[in-house]
Parts: sequence; C-alpha cells; structure tokens
Amino acid sequence: MELDLTWALWALPIAFVGGWLASRFDIRQWRMETRSAPKSYFKGLNYLLNEQQDQAIDAFIEAVQQDPDTTDLHFALGNLFRTRGDYDRAVRVHQHLLQRADLSRSDHERAQHALAQDFTRAGLLDRAEASLHLLIGTPYESEAQISLLSLYERTRDWTKAIEVASQLETANRGSFKSRIAHYLCEMAHESLRQSCPTEAHAQLQQALSHQPESARARIELAKLMASEGRHEEACAQLEALCRQVPSALPLAAGQLAEQARTAGRENEAIRLLREAQAQRPSIDLVDALAALTPAHDTEALSALYLAHLGKEPSLVAATRWLGLQVPSSQGGTHTPLSPMPPDVQKALVEAVKPLQRYRCAACGFEAGIHFWQCPGCQTWDSYSPRRVEEL
Repeated sequence: MELDLTWALWALPIAFVGGWLASRFDIRQWRMETRSAPKSYFKGLNYLLNEQQDQAIDAFIEAVQQDPDTTDLHFALGNLFRTRGDYDRAVRVHQHLLQRADLSRSDHERAQHALAQDFTRAGLLDRAEASLHLLIGTPYESEAQISLLSLYERTRDWTKAIEVASQLETANRGSFKSRIAHYLCEMAHESLRQSCPTEAHAQLQQALSHQPESARARIELAKLMASEGRHEEACAQLEALCRQVPSALPLAAGQLAEQARTAGRENEAIRLLREAQAQRPSIDLVDALAALTPAHDTEALSALYLAHLGKEPSLVAATRWLGLQVPSSQGGTHTPLSPMPPDVQKALVEAVKPLQRYRCAACGFEAGIHFWQCPGCQTWDSYSPRRVEEL
C-alpha cells in the first residue's frame, strides 16, 4: 500500500496558517487588554485635573479591576479615597497592598507610610502610632518621626514628644531646642495643676538649659517665683529676659513693673524699660512705665504717651492719653484736658480692642491673648509679642 503524501503536503501549510491566525488573535487580545487599562487610567487623571473626584475614583476602580497587579493604580486610588475623606476604603486599599506577597520592599514601605497617613487622618491615633513606628529604619523614617512628633503634641504626651524631638536633633534634622523647651514648659504647667511646684521648677530650669533664650521659660519661672513670694528672684529672671530676648519684653513688661514695685527695684526696671522703648517702641512698654509712675503725676503720665505718639501713630496710645484727666498747670507744655464724658471713653476703648489683639504670622489667626502655639494652625512661636497695631 503506497502512502499518499498529498494530504501531508496540504496539512503543513494549513497548520502554519492556523498557528499564525491563533497568534495574531492572542496578540490583538493582549493589545486590547493592555490599552484598556491606560485608557481608564488617563480618564481618571482627566477627571482628577477637573476636580471631579467621584468620577476619577470610578475610573481608577475600573483600571484596577482590569489590571489588579498594578500597584501605582492602587496607590492613586488609596490617596483619592483619603483626600475625599473615605478613610475606611483608603485603609482597605493599602492593607490589601501590604498583604500581597509579590510586593517589592520599596512598595511595601510606601504602602505602610500611606496606611499611617490614613490612620492619622481618620483620628485612629493609636493605630497611626503603631504604623509610624514600623517605618523607623526605612527611607520614610524622617517623615514618620515628624508625624509622631505631631501626634504626641496632639495627644499632649510631652515625654514622648521630647524623646522624638531629641532623636531628630541628634540626626541633624533641624533645630528642635525651642520645641523641647516648650514641651518642658507644658509639663511644668501640668505639674502646677497637680500642685507639684518643685517638679515645675525643675522642668522650667531644664527648659532654660536646653534653650537659654526661651522667653516662655523665663516668664513662667518668674511667675512661679512671684507666687512663692520670691519677688527679687522673679525680677532677676525678667531682667535676664530683657538682656537675652529684648524682643519678647512687651509680653513681660507689666509683670516686670509689678514685681519691681513689690521688690523695691523700680529704678532698675524703669531704666530697662526706657532703654527698650528707645530701641523698639511698644504700647506695652509705655503702659509698664506708666504703672511705675505715681498716679497723681498726670504730667509725667501724659508725657509718656505723647512721647510714644511722637514715635508711633498709635490709636491705643491716643486713647490712653485722652483717658487721662490732666489738670491745668502753670508753664505746662501739654494742653490741659477736661474730663472726658464716660460714653466717649467707652466708645474709644471698644474701638481700639481689635488693635490690641495678637496675630499668628503663619495663618493669621487673631486672639486677645498671646499664644506660644497657635490654636488654629498648631505652629509654635508664630505669634509676635507685639500687638496687631504695631505689626
């Protein structure tokens, strides 16, 4: 029986054509699949640029479903959820990434960092703290420590805040001496609330050892000494403040006048206040000098405010001067004032109140009292010691 080779000759080209068609079909299908994911991705980016976050999220979800292995899409989706305030879904996205066995080490650390941000924004501070500690020793260590510092400030855990700030200082991540001094002052405040003045003394002294130029520590220590009847020591602390941080003297001028009068050191206080007033005029310095001037010496009081008005166009100082009842005096250089009607005086006092506020240089938040940490933006030392009118 002879073998018919005709079928074999026909089978070879047929098999070749069939294989070629199958390969072309697979290539086209692969191309369609790979093109669909970028299309959804760019569609999501377009929505994001147009500030259409809901549509952007839908587009990114579609892209992730088409290509579940793309980590960048997961990160984009998780960040969108966090920005939108949907913290639960952001946490699930980043936790899903952390559970993947094929995730690279860099992406794993990135996902851990994103998860810590999710917990922080969601207010889950204990879980945020644990996640941030896992980033120590990674490229995100500095960011994690800064976040931990903010977290400890938020929870008022000053001991841990000092520990982290000291680590950042040692690692040359910036100067944190001022913050450490503030933390110690906060601890001293808590000690005083718990009737532990000895601990408060030690904490304030420690704050000065970290930063001798800490105006807050000097002022708080002077207050504590004054409450214990140690008025001369309180004066010494405030006089040291005048020498080391003269720009902060307006915050302590009234306190200096009061302690100097009690300790019998009026002359030294007057000298320091006049020197400071000559260099940087301030209504608080004038008020302190007025407090050290005999109340019956209206000519001297009037001269103080008029001299300030000669240097600074201050509506507050003008109101103070108008409130004085300066009697007629022979040979006087100032125009005598008749008693001001009470309604006029009240109106002027109300009008100048906004000018006597303090303003945060970081966010513009204004307050009637001086804050060492802005209650609006949480920035330290952002309040100027000078009033709004003097800025």
